[in-house]
Amino acid sequence: MSEHLLELKNIGKRFGGLVALDAVSLAIKPGEIHCLAGENGSGKSTIIKIMAGVYQPSDGEILIDGKPVSGMTPAQSVQHGIQVIYQDFSLFGNLTVAENLALNTLLLEGKRTVNWRRVRELAEKALARLGVTMDLDADVETLPTSGKQIVAIARAVMADARLIIMDEPTTALTRHEVDALFRIVRDIQAQGIAVLFVSHKMREMLEISERLTVLRNGKKVAEGPIGDFDEPAITRAMTGHDLTDQVYRWQPTKGDTLPRLDVRNLSIAGSLDDINLTLHAGEIVGLSGLIGSGRTELALALFGMHPKFTGTVKVDGTGVHPRTVQEAIASGLAYVPEDRLTEGLFLTQSIERNMLATSIDNFVRGLFIDRSKTAKATTSMFGAMQIAAPGPYTPVNHLSGGNQQRVVLARWLLTGARVLILNGPTVGVDVGSKAQIHRKIRELATQDGLAVLMISDDVPELVQNCNRVIIMHRGRFVDEIGPDVLDEDTLNDRLKALK
Repeated sequence: MSEHLLELKNIGKRFGGLVALDAVSLAIKPGEIHCLAGENGSGKSTIIKIMAGVYQPSDGEILIDGKPVSGMTPAQSVQHGIQVIYQDFSLFGNLTVAENLALNTLLLEGKRTVNWRRVRELAEKALARLGVTMDLDADVETLPTSGKQIVAIARAVMADARLIIMDEPTTALTRHEVDALFRIVRDIQAQGIAVLFVSHKMREMLEISERLTVLRNGKKVAEGPIGDFDEPAITRAMTGHDLTDQVYRWQPTKGDTLPRLDVRNLSIAGSLDDINLTLHAGEIVGLSGLIGSGRTELALALFGMHPKFTGTVKVDGTGVHPRTVQEAIASGLAYVPEDRLTEGLFLTQSIERNMLATSIDNFVRGLFIDRSKTAKATTSMFGAMQIAAPGPYTPVNHLSGGNQQRVVLARWLLTGARVLILNGPTVGVDVGSKAQIHRKIRELATQDGLAVLMISDDVPELVQNCNRVIIMHRGRFVDEIGPDVLDEDTLNDRLKALK
């Protein structure tokens, strides 16, 4: 019997004239935690879909337990014990935890009636295998991302999975939730289940995986035991060049005494308590804390989405109290949400339309939109943001995550924003695009004088880009780390102290 559960040999995949995969080989052993890394567009999603039977390879061979398999369908992939947990989890939000877990089993049994006691028994058994407990009666749509992920993993384990493929599983998780996920991954590994961990987060690759395969432009460019790699080596393999970890530290200019943003005693009953914050032109200030700390509530209050706050807000010395998003924009405030797909973009619309969505009134002449003016503005911004696309009329759902994020940034720059609030600015973005976005944020601060509030769970991101980092807990500012002592160890230690 083969030592490998799954082998891909010289797999090629073409879509018309586009080569998505070029002679890629990959082998996974039973009970192995294997990481598949690469930037957006490297071929990760294509190879996952070939393993899942969604795509058929144009060339090469698939072997399961050493035996060739051809024409594999999604159903056959599942029968071979391969389960894929996609980024959207593919769960039924309007069903309970127990119903989501038991549904597949009940369908396979062909039962015409539902035994609710058995539904709960199946769900309890599945969660017990992961060593977790959950409210079985909770609707899945009410769960946090980490809870949905647990349900998806438990469902895969219930289906007698031998290989679980996790596609970017930590994109929307805090560090605490990542630790919990890694414990579950190691627990299912102990049960002999292999895990293919698909990611572009280098530190997590080094922490969880035993073996690493790196794709770039559809080709395998590196492979080996995880001990053979470090962060610079993975970066080099993923991008084809080295990325320098430059640290940005704001330096105040002489006579710069008036804050760009000045918040005093801001409170919202049950959410925020006596928040005081100043941001100067060119300054990037980080904001971190555990889920539920109040970070997003603060951002939404400043952006006019929680208008019933008390306290004062000033932009360049002028008092504002945004009661609507429109008032916040008119005051020079801009907000980039964490979930760009559901909150930040019109996915089927063009880059141009997404860029103009909040500033279109500035391009109206009489009763009509000045098309020459909009074309000039969006073409200029398209180039300035270095968006990789055929042109500004490309639908944004055709773009990579990094390019989508640049479109969102471009939208707010066209409003003439003076204060930019970024909630998870590089969530779901690969390492190369992340570096480019960081450079652009720094340029906006230094060259355009924006004051930036960067909300993030990414400790290296905060340390590299922020002059200081404020820590929130239960609706209050509880700590601040200044530039003289700001480093990853210090910030990690302060965040761990909150748990």
